Amino acid sequence: MQLGTSVAGDVVLTMEPSAEREPFDRAALLRWMTEQGFGACQVNEEAIERAVRMGTGAQERVVLLLAHPVDALVQVQVARDAMQAEVRITAAQGGAPASEESVREALAGAGVVAGIDAAAIAQAVLTQRAQPVVVAHGVPAVDGKDAEFLELIAAAPDRAPRVDADGRINYREHGGAIVLVESGALLMRREPATPGTPGVTVLGKVLAPRPGRDVPFADKLSGVALSENDPNLLVAAVTGQPVLVRAGVMVEPVLHLAEVDIAAGNIRYDGSVHVDGDIAQGMQVQASGDVIVGGAVDGGIVQAQGSIVVKGGVIARSRLQAECAIDVRFAEVSELRAGTVLVIRQNALECELHALDRISVGREVPQRGRLLGGSATAMMSIAAPYIGSADVGVTRLVLGANPVLEEQLRLTMQAQDTQQQRVPGLRKVIDHLRQHGDPKGLLARAEASLQDALTQLTRLQQQRDALEQQLARARGATLEIGMALQGAVDFTLCGQRIPLRHDLRAGCLQLNADGVLVHVDSRGFADPLVA
Repeated sequence: MQLGTSVAGDVVLTMEPSAEREPFDRAALLRWMTEQGFGACQVNEEAIERAVRMGTGAQERVVLLLAHPVDALVQVQVARDAMQAEVRITAAQGGAPASEESVREALAGAGVVAGIDAAAIAQAVLTQRAQPVVVAHGVPAVDGKDAEFLELIAAAPDRAPRVDADGRINYREHGGAIVLVESGALLMRREPATPGTPGVTVLGKVLAPRPGRDVPFADKLSGVALSENDPNLLVAAVTGQPVLVRAGVMVEPVLHLAEVDIAAGNIRYDGSVHVDGDIAQGMQVQASGDVIVGGAVDGGIVQAQGSIVVKGGVIARSRLQAECAIDVRFAEVSELRAGTVLVIRQNALECELHALDRISVGREVPQRGRLLGGSATAMMSIAAPYIGSADVGVTRLVLGANPVLEEQLRLTMQAQDTQQQRVPGLRKVIDHLRQHGDPKGLLARAEASLQDALTQLTRLQQQRDALEQQLARARGATLEIGMALQGAVDFTLCGQRIPLRHDLRAGCLQLNADGVLVHVDSRGFADPLVA
């Protein structure tokens, strides 16, 4: 027997008839091939089996192709999103190993032209293993950034509070001071939206980014102007109080008074009002901005489209109403209505308190602050160290109520009913005109009216859904008791009313998952409320 190679490199066994040849098996034949330097080649099992079977019984010269060399196989797999490509190398069997050039040729054949990693290719060629190796990476597109508004002033009240996931209004307190800026002061810089950076797949397809949403400065910003040298820079045009609004800042003029009494007269001012001293009995202050009172409000009336801050007390049947927040030191026998947050830093005695978000009493005196008598109504929370007392009458608390949202919902539902009533009549008119003719050309107008009604219904339903979703947050409202609830307290949460006539320790009152009113103590244990 003789082993040799063909012109193509195949391993060939030549067997001549011989009675002297000793029998051999498959293992012996493979071992002989290895000894002759052909062990790495891919064997032809059928030829091996035939050679073993013929053994010493060959009657004529036989030539068998026992094995042949196989070059390394490079396979390319491109990810479904074409953001990466990997190669898998099947090692050579007696043939040529994979090279960096062969890998690159395989990538090109698969259409991979971008993001090729030369180091990864070199490593794959070095190991020649069948495990996949990522050798090309796409570059994802980077979306543009939305326009941003950067404050350049130390502080400013925010007239555009935002509602967080818990339904609480994110409101920054004023701290009792007015920030003033001079004409020409830098107020806000607008960073324009960016277009983003394109990406590319490993197949060379360009990925377009989503450009940022470009938002200009708000229209009709009073008291400010664009810089002559930079259209993205907002500067003060007058001296006054800077006020943050959506997509901009306004500068409101500030009226500074020593006090408001008979001598000063009632104040009605288009801007903010700062009173160093008191607002006397029966005097009125109305402002389109904020009202800051350094002393007390003694029987006066204060109305602000912004916020109200009173460093002293509010007494003697005073009335305060703000579209934003109210912050006072203490309040007695007075009415306070806030559009967002109502803060009474010490005590509230026999007052009527309203806030569309939350009421906080006793922040400055957490061990002694009291909410006694009168009433308090808020949507998301009422908090005080001590609530009620055996020495005063009934303290009435209502949570989960937002009369502004409730009125908006009522009007929305009313508008829905009006549009719903239009639809059947319009459809009836359209059907009649289509069946019996339209000599006066009314069909187009009727169809337009129907489309308008349907559009309005869609818009109103979206508005209704949004309002109902906001009101649904009230189910998470809480009455927060810092120290104790005492005396007679009538408590209502989301329409469930319960008269409480026994003391409750620190904790909170809320609805549990089953909609039952419970008292959760400081350890987290919940007990159903009983009258």
